[in-house]
Amino acid sequence: MSAVPALASIAVGVVVERSKSASQWADFYWRPASVLVGVPETPPWTKLNDDGERASFYVGSAAIELYRTETANYRDNLRLETPLLWIVLRPVEADPPYELAAVTADPAEGEAMTEAGANLVDTVAMPKPVQDAIAAFVAEHHVEEVFVKRKRDRANPEAMGRRGPPVERK
Repeated sequence: MSAVPALASIAVGVVVERSKSASQWADFYWRPASVLVGVPETPPWTKLNDDGERASFYVGSAAIELYRTETANYRDNLRLETPLLWIVLRPVEADPPYELAAVTADPAEGEAMTEAGANLVDTVAMPKPVQDAIAAFVAEHHVEEVFVKRKRDRANPEAMGRRGPPVERK
């Protein structure tokens, strides 16, 4: 989601789950359920199963875009016990009520997507083939940045608080 082109992308399919809501203001509760490796030849919003209480839908495909500048975030994500993908669903005035906006492996980008307030953003477990592809990308492109603490200029105590006589301006 950057102005800079991505160096790599991983195509995935997204499955969402709809369950009945106990709220008086909403009939259903929607949430991302899983990510499929690759893109199946299934039309978006195909119902995969329905048991009366819960239904799952293939919502469509997306590309996980990988950027060289975000490799530290990808690496930190891969170090989690269960690496995660952030799925962003944007509300629309139609049926079905959401469209797939993005899928990302960058925790900072996933968190930033929640700031709009209207988007439905949730995490799912990252499939092993996606983990392997992102790990290979990090291994190829990550450059460790060395932290350098700046040193402040020392203040000149003689120059502080001393002023000459006031100068009249004409």
